Amino acid sequence: MASSDWPLWEVFVRSRAGLNHKHCGSLHAPDAEMAIQNARDVYTRRGEGVSIWVVKSSEITAADPDDKDQLYDPADTKVYRHPTFYTVPDEVDHL
Repeated sequence: MASSDWPLWEVFVRSRAGLNHKHCGSLHAPDAEMAIQNARDVYTRRGEGVSIWVVKSSEITAADPDDKDQLYDPADTKVYRHPTFYTVPDEVDHL
């Protein structure tokens, strides 16, 4: 298999100071083990990472940005989720 035929992998790295993995970039590799080794060499050269995730790009499914209204707006119709119409007694501090 030529290197041009290798699958594309998305790389996520968790930094020493962070709690979440963040997308750092992409690379081509023949398998997951090689993708992790290459990601380590490319994205954590200065020892800034403590964990690496690699995911085949073809395995990622994303929502269509054009569908954002129907995906995220339904919560606006549920007014009970927004406590804007409740009265707060004067005795209650730091709410």
